[in-house]
Amino acid sequence: MSGFFALVLHAHLPFVRHPDHERFLEESWLFEAVVETYLPLVRIMAGWVQAGLQPRLTLSVSPTLCAMLRDPLLQERCARYLATRIELAEKEVYRTHFNRELRPLAEMYLEQFRRLLRTYDTLNRDLVGVLKNFQDRGVLELISCAATHAVLPLLENHPPSLRAQILTGRDHHRACFGTDPVGIWLPECAYTQSLDAILREANLRWFIVDTHGLMQAHPPPRYGVQTPVFTPQGLAAFGRDRDSAEQVWSRNRGYPGDPRYRDFYRDIGFDLDLDYLDPYVPASHLRGATGVKYYRITGPDSAKLVYDRAAALAATQEHARHFLAERRRKFQLPVADLDRPPLVVAPYDAELFGHWWFEGIEFLDAVVRGAWADANVIQMITPTDYLRRYPTNPMTSPSPSSWGEGGYWRVWLNETNAWIQPQLLAAQQCMTELARRFSRPSGVTERALKQAARELLLAQASDWPFILHAQTSAEFARQRVLTHLQRFQDLYAGLTGPGVDEAALAAMEKINNLFPDVDYRHWA
Repeated sequence: MSGFFALVLHAHLPFVRHPDHERFLEESWLFEAVVETYLPLVRIMAGWVQAGLQPRLTLSVSPTLCAMLRDPLLQERCARYLATRIELAEKEVYRTHFNRELRPLAEMYLEQFRRLLRTYDTLNRDLVGVLKNFQDRGVLELISCAATHAVLPLLENHPPSLRAQILTGRDHHRACFGTDPVGIWLPECAYTQSLDAILREANLRWFIVDTHGLMQAHPPPRYGVQTPVFTPQGLAAFGRDRDSAEQVWSRNRGYPGDPRYRDFYRDIGFDLDLDYLDPYVPASHLRGATGVKYYRITGPDSAKLVYDRAAALAATQEHARHFLAERRRKFQLPVADLDRPPLVVAPYDAELFGHWWFEGIEFLDAVVRGAWADANVIQMITPTDYLRRYPTNPMTSPSPSSWGEGGYWRVWLNETNAWIQPQLLAAQQCMTELARRFSRPSGVTERALKQAARELLLAQASDWPFILHAQTSAEFARQRVLTHLQRFQDLYAGLTGPGVDEAALAAMEKINNLFPDVDYRHWA
């Protein structure tokens, strides 16, 4: 028996842009993702096109990530980041000259960084334009996301803000990719039924929920997650396949934990002399990852062994074959009365592949090529393609859910970050007041309204409560929320009082320049 396989990747990073700093630690999040995930992903997609493959991959690129990828300042800094990786790798080739194990790896990194910089320059540093090209050629379906990746159910108490997140994300998608999106990636796969009316207003047709969001629907779906369901509002909800998720994500049995793969955490940025590393770490005299890593995972109770690239690549082939074999096995399981081939929906964070899991890009490539070679059994499809083929599906009400820890949204609302919510609510109510007060603004007033919208959207991002919960860059996250809210309050005070401080407004616009055409009326 054959079946459908929908591979869905979600690319997202929070908006971090500091033009007044030559090197800023958190900007390196973008550069690492471009070098380790986005450029390699573009390269393998180009390989599919060259080989005549049209695998129909689904990709969500969050609006904040799109804004950074299109920003000339960040593009220039990303190219500079790659140039410094080349310089570091050249030094490493020299430093490891007499080390038979490490020198081939240093040479590998040098060749890789040179190749990626050539690719980036050949593409005119325009990754968003390249993705649009793949969309236009039928390789990709690009879908929308909320404007700044807010956990949407946490905005239920202020529907205008919920509306603004979804509609601003749709508007920005249209500006970037030239088409209206059909599907949306709900940030953190967080869903409640209150989203449906606004998703319909945005003319979106489908979204993905975690497995239990569908399995605990009312009434329970007859075919589990092997078909989508329609909500009472007519939106299609696709459920994540638990087995394909665990094979990649599981800490205990997921493929990325194989001891042959490269260790993410063991980086020369933490091993070598800081004076030697200083030009290449994310911020001056502050240790951090450089992207040059010489050791493999090895195992929890062993001293780290040197990375063996050939063994790691062999592992990706083994795991890709196993992954596809498990999908075939699942397709053989009988489902009573199912009138169509079963569907497996496999959504993942894009940054897992290449960044967190160095060999993940090769795994993806092997999976897609293997599925294409076995298309009579495993047919790759996008959710939109599936709905065109099968417009009739069961109706039910999915359960409130997310793919976060515990299956709900306690990661983003707990004792470490709950203080954010009342402050956000106050600002959100003020934004609606402004949107209703100023119907036809111009000049500085219109600029201030747009900037107020940007600052509020940025304060709502899911990244800040997540970081506070994880306690990784907690002080940075706390300051980001407070700074955006303070800027919003300054703009609100100016708009409702003596007037806007134009110099302060210009400074805000210089830093947070995303969404140039943001429509503040969405909050009305």
